[in-house]
Amino acid sequence: MSKSIRILAVLCAAAFVAACAQEEEEFVVVDPEPISTEPEYTGKYK
Repeated sequence: MSKSIRILAVLCAAAFVAACAQEEEEFVVVDPEPISTEPEYTGKYK
């Protein structure tokens, strides 16, 4: 019984390590929209 528990523990540990090793972080870079400038007040209607 002890041998089978040990084998099961080793398999669980190997599965845990394999699951953690496959995880990769993905970075998504989004270009921000350009900030538009407000029109300048000229004093006249165009």
